[in-house]
Amino acid sequence: MLTRMPKPAASMPSAAAAILAAIRAVPRGQVAGYGTIARRAGLPGRARLVARVLSGNTDRELPWHRILRSDGRIAFPPDSPAFAEQCLRLRADGVEVRNGRVRLPREDSLDAAVWSPR
Repeated sequence: MLTRMPKPAASMPSAAAAILAAIRAVPRGQVAGYGTIARRAGLPGRARLVARVLSGNTDRELPWHRILRSDGRIAFPPDSPAFAEQCLRLRADGVEVRNGRVRLPREDSLDAAVWSPR
């Protein structure tokens, strides 16, 4: 049986820094999915790492509210204070939130161009 080797601990700080930089680059009025942030940080397939980095974030200036699930839903439970806070912040940014969901921008990739609905 093959076992996966864990990522070296030394790479985690640089990965976290890349993720935080990608989050900071999302402009006001726009949103991105966890997977998109992972790709922009050079970490394709590491959407869960993005969520983990965000959960440990202490930077009050980080625009964490602009990061959503891949289907545009807010990741917090709908009856939670964090859900209400994210909705409030997104609306303050000029983003329309309907039923806890936001329309995500189309991905600029060959797969998205070929397989997304017209």
